[in-house]
Amino acid sequence: MTRSFERRHTGPVVRSGDQVLPTTTDQRLLASRGPSDWVHTDPWRVLRIQSEFVEGFGTLAELGPAVSVFGSARTPADHPMYAAAQTLGRRLSEANFAVMTGGGPGIMEAANKGAWEAGGVSVGLGIELPFETGINSYVTLGINFRYFFARKTMFLKYSQGFVVLPGGYGTFDELFEALTLVQTRKVVDFPVVLFGSSYWQGLKDWITEHSLAEGYISEADVKRLIITDDIDEAVDLMVSANRPSSAADLPTDPAPANGRIADGQ
Repeated sequence: MTRSFERRHTGPVVRSGDQVLPTTTDQRLLASRGPSDWVHTDPWRVLRIQSEFVEGFGTLAELGPAVSVFGSARTPADHPMYAAAQTLGRRLSEANFAVMTGGGPGIMEAANKGAWEAGGVSVGLGIELPFETGINSYVTLGINFRYFFARKTMFLKYSQGFVVLPGGYGTFDELFEALTLVQTRKVVDFPVVLFGSSYWQGLKDWITEHSLAEGYISEADVKRLIITDDIDEAVDLMVSANRPSSAADLPTDPAPANGRIADGQ
């Protein structure tokens, strides 16, 4: 009998062969069809969800200043954006930021590789998916998550800024969640830089011509979208946004302990 060599990470657990489950943890959590067993099993899932937050908070509590780099997992190593992400990761590391990505291939691998080459902290927050990729080999501090919402919380809580390179739905999800939380003041304002004008300018134009023009967002919301093709500018924006403020510049409300999450500390 020939055994399968498929391998899948389920949070911290690695499964292969006939031990690979047919669905992911998120799929089982969000399933609305089937028997009423969920009434009895979902409360127990709370403990697993709690454990992911505990693991994430415990691992990243002393991370220090970090910048999250988002972008497509499908970007090949010979693509110009891969090279740009690698240089960006190195430059951010040289500016004393930890570089945090989703831990996968493509843009994520490139940014982690740049940070790793610079001797910096290279963080990967992986996620259990039906198509397994695993955490790339350039991550020096990695966590595998079962639940997207727990993983997203770690990005938002421990990042001092986001640099977003070209990507697909996952990249859009991360970008717009960050923008929504800044807009609604659920997090303290931080810079969001869109790297690659040929990719992002059309999106900003559409938002301006439709969402802004029809009154669904404000002009300040559009100004949060900073587009650049210059790695130095992207890094400088992160550095300048994280310089210590003078006492006169500090907010009147007490700041959260880590400076990022505004509510529900």
